[in-house]
Amino acid sequence: MPKVKTHRAARKRMKLTSKGKVKKPSAFTSHLLSNRSQKRKRSLRKQGILSPADTKNMRRLLKGV
Repeated sequence: MPKVKTHRAARKRMKLTSKGKVKKPSAFTSHLLSNRSQKRKRSLRKQGILSPADTKNMRRLLKGV
């Protein structure tokens, strides 16, 4: 049985917490930020938790971590 390889793009973008949840950065932070309010930009700095529906697939991609 071969080793399970990690999906490298997923590994660079997501992290697993100790309880097995998936942490992800916020979207919409790369450009066109002058249209957004300071409050919105501050809240986009925080990392979020992936929804339970998507967590199963993402953990499979991160399996080799």
